[in-house]
Amino acid sequence: MSMCSLFGLIDFKECLSTHTKNKILNTLARECQIRGTDATGIAYNFNDRLRIYKRPLPARKMKIHIPHGVNVVMGHTRMTTQGNAQFNQNNHPFLGHVDGNSFALAHNGVLWNDKELRAEENLPMTSVETDSYVAVQLLEQQKTLDFDSLKTMAEAVEGSFVFTVLDKENAIWFVVGDNPLCVMFYDGFLIYASTQEILCKTLKKLRLKAPSDILEPQEGEIMKINRNGRITTGTFTPHTTFEHWWRKYPFYRSYYEDTPTSYDDLFSVAKAFGVTADEVQALLDYGCSEEEIEEMLYDPELFHEMTGELLYAY
Repeated sequence: MSMCSLFGLIDFKECLSTHTKNKILNTLARECQIRGTDATGIAYNFNDRLRIYKRPLPARKMKIHIPHGVNVVMGHTRMTTQGNAQFNQNNHPFLGHVDGNSFALAHNGVLWNDKELRAEENLPMTSVETDSYVAVQLLEQQKTLDFDSLKTMAEAVEGSFVFTVLDKENAIWFVVGDNPLCVMFYDGFLIYASTQEILCKTLKKLRLKAPSDILEPQEGEIMKINRNGRITTGTFTPHTTFEHWWRKYPFYRSYYEDTPTSYDDLFSVAKAFGVTADEVQALLDYGCSEEEIEEMLYDPELFHEMTGELLYAY
């Protein structure tokens, strides 16, 4: 639902030159731009320290330069849904600490119970306004980074997500909710991004041959790829809400025409887009169908133009 994108690279046989790695990363980031131009960020380990470089700029305006000897890089391009991108602390990747060690986390998606979780779990207040940051805090609270702590975090948050986490050992963990993720393997390195399409465009630009393997982990999977390219997996149980019934059942309503419709799902989807129940209600009262409203949510300008006129008319 949220149109951010994740991207990254693991050079597990240390076979790529720094120049090539920079070229791959810049091309990847620019291809990811279609899913977000508000901010761009990367994280990597260098000289025993985790470094995060992020700016409130589209990828095409930010030159990515990694130092010699960096073989694992995790990146993110952002489309703002919550938390003004001009305040750089709201941008991804985020820095976290467990057990005296740093990690970096990036998220593609929208979480809608971050405020509730902060209250229930008694998480410290911070200046970061982004919904994704609650994932960092939930991991910090467990004081460790492993399959269990990632599972606990993934089962606590509600919304759409893929999380990537870079640890101090140079492993990248992928926690896959209902958002896409694609990993392409070559002999000696891998690249990943949110969609296969982004990767295919990147390959074309870089004139890379077809990958030897393509992985698209499914919802409920946790995948760890270490710096040698070794994969280990775990699982979590995704929230089975009806958040997404509309994806699966376009004709859902025609079966139940006689029963009064409950718009709870529509409201919670709208909430994820930062749209109030009043705005949705105004459109429903006006006679828009649920499907039409759903469509409009994907075009915020059109949506606010419509509701603005309606609410003003009331």
